[in-house]
Amino acid sequence: MNAIKNANNTLLLGIVGGSGSGKTSIAQELLRRMEAQGLDALLLDMDAYYAPLEVVKARFHGGPINWDHPHAFDLELMASHLKALAQGQAIRKPIYDFKTSDRVGWEEPLHPGQVVVLEGLLLFALPELREQMDVKIFVDTDADIRILRRIQRDTSERGRTIESVIEQYLKSVRPMHLEFVEPSKRWADLIVPVGVENTTAMDMLLHHVVGRLGASH
Repeated sequence: MNAIKNANNTLLLGIVGGSGSGKTSIAQELLRRMEAQGLDALLLDMDAYYAPLEVVKARFHGGPINWDHPHAFDLELMASHLKALAQGQAIRKPIYDFKTSDRVGWEEPLHPGQVVVLEGLLLFALPELREQMDVKIFVDTDADIRILRRIQRDTSERGRTIESVIEQYLKSVRPMHLEFVEPSKRWADLIVPVGVENTTAMDMLLHHVVGRLGASH
């Protein structure tokens, strides 16, 4: 794993996995554990960095939009935000509405603290994001579990039908997973099978973070 590279000792920890892999649950549980240890931590999700709808439409030339492709994201903004956080600077995270598929505003300034936990599909696949991470975690969950979790999430939280979720999975989610997400596993420092239920991996990860922060002082 890379040495901490910024003067303010803000640790950037990236968590990647396929859609429905449980990476968000791991990120939230890790955040809870770090806060219980008295660490100042911030959670940042890549989903907030989808580009504005008009920009995405233009990139796909008015055709079908592939929301799992890098062109759907505002990578320049996210890369600049990661750089700012690593330097101890505050950012204003975009607010994204999944029901309208558009950016709707900006959050109040967020300060990085000691650790920033980032989670998203493509954090390791794209060098402009990957190279800024101090610790890289890949959540490895079977495809059948991932699609079932996605159906449950998108129908209950995003107003989607089961048919539309399955269609999107077959047309774009699965192909993009095989092209971008799965190959990015090779960049991971730690691969976590199953997800947040893997308490041994969670214990190891917390121990490593605390150790890294202690060594930086």
